[in-house]
Amino acid sequence: MQYQSQMVAKPYFIAAIGLFVAQILFGLIMGLQYVMGDFLFPEIPFNVARMVHTNLLIVWLLFGFMGASYYLVPEESETELHSPKLALALFWIFLVAGALTIVGYLAVPYATLAKITGNDLLPTMGREFLEQPTITKIGIVIVALGFLFNIAMTVLKGRKTTVNLVLLIGLTGLAVLFLFSFYNPDNLVLDKMFWWWVVHLWVEGVWELILGSILAFVLIKTTGVDREVIEKWLYVIIAMTLITGIIGTGHHYYWIGTPEYWQLLGSVFSAMEPIPFFMMTVFAFNMINRRRREHPNKVAVLWAMGTAVMAFLGAGVWGFIHTLSPVNFYTHGSQITAAHGHMAFYGAYVMIVLTIISYAMPMMRGRAAANSNKSQVMEMWSFWLMTVSMVFITLFLTAAGILQVYLQRMGGDAALSFMVAQEKIALFYWLREGAGVVFLIGLIVYIASFFVGGKERAETA
Repeated sequence: MQYQSQMVAKPYFIAAIGLFVAQILFGLIMGLQYVMGDFLFPEIPFNVARMVHTNLLIVWLLFGFMGASYYLVPEESETELHSPKLALALFWIFLVAGALTIVGYLAVPYATLAKITGNDLLPTMGREFLEQPTITKIGIVIVALGFLFNIAMTVLKGRKTTVNLVLLIGLTGLAVLFLFSFYNPDNLVLDKMFWWWVVHLWVEGVWELILGSILAFVLIKTTGVDREVIEKWLYVIIAMTLITGIIGTGHHYYWIGTPEYWQLLGSVFSAMEPIPFFMMTVFAFNMINRRRREHPNKVAVLWAMGTAVMAFLGAGVWGFIHTLSPVNFYTHGSQITAAHGHMAFYGAYVMIVLTIISYAMPMMRGRAAANSNKSQVMEMWSFWLMTVSMVFITLFLTAAGILQVYLQRMGGDAALSFMVAQEKIALFYWLREGAGVVFLIGLIVYIASFFVGGKERAETA
């Protein structure tokens, strides 16, 4: 760590991991409710648990992205952060607003929450992933603008690199596209169309720029490969990401009432979306094979490699499995979608946040470059526990989805109803729950790894 203002990232990372734990706990509650419908009912109904689970995912990843930006931008720009005080003030605003929103979900019926938070004045609530009260959404915009101002001013006064400029473009897109969450037309087709402008263009557009810049930063620091080489790769990857991702939004338009040409455009361009992820995998392994130094933080390198591989599998391979419109006709909204979503989010975004935390946190806690060898071995265990369990979660949900499609959608007059089909695939839900417990254990091991072997030193090459 070279700049004192980089320490601002530390509370963001700690909050991110805390909210991550909460997200997994609510995921396990939901998993049990799939097979034990009255579990924790009426205290935590399924719709509330699902809302909390998905909202926590978004919020903790945003904390992770903000922390990553506050850490890498001063180092890339070779200057202190424009305003560390503003960064800390926005941290507390975002954390308190997020916590109050989750408490609102759990303590107040959703309709009542909408009424008391001014949804009648500016209706924005009730849409998946964007269930936040209008007042919370306004708070998110304020935090995002303040955060962007802080990062942009830092970049403007310092060195401009491909890494921090790509990151800034991604963060700007994140903030701008969120504004579509305030657009809530009465026409359901328009509503769903523009809803995807937030959800899809975040996760399959601008978030990938953030992912690419963080991955490039960590690889520059841990491999010693020339910056120019890594930056050229980054340009190619983000170009392919934006070309395929923006038009690939059409794979969400197949069955919502939009023109038929989206079935062709969506199929062609979303079938190309695995390409930038494959390129990212080749890029990561190529840079590590060409490394000029053995960085003492071996586990951060492992997370970086894992990010590239799992993002390709989850977002690329599992996305391609059901993205062509003739296939999607049968599979949309099935457990195959859930399988893709779990592995894609974990591979692309969860793992890149854990990568930058693994790289940066030792230095923010006073280490020269890495945690002790004992700590790193423990963290490698957490990597494999979480990653392998996520693979099994994905496989179990894929099996459940294939069986669900066969029983419920391909049997003609003999097709089973939704609830009967759900009963037939319950075994896979139990297996998914078991894998989820292992994932939680892996996350606990990850957290614990930062508190072991504190007096030992990591070996340096």
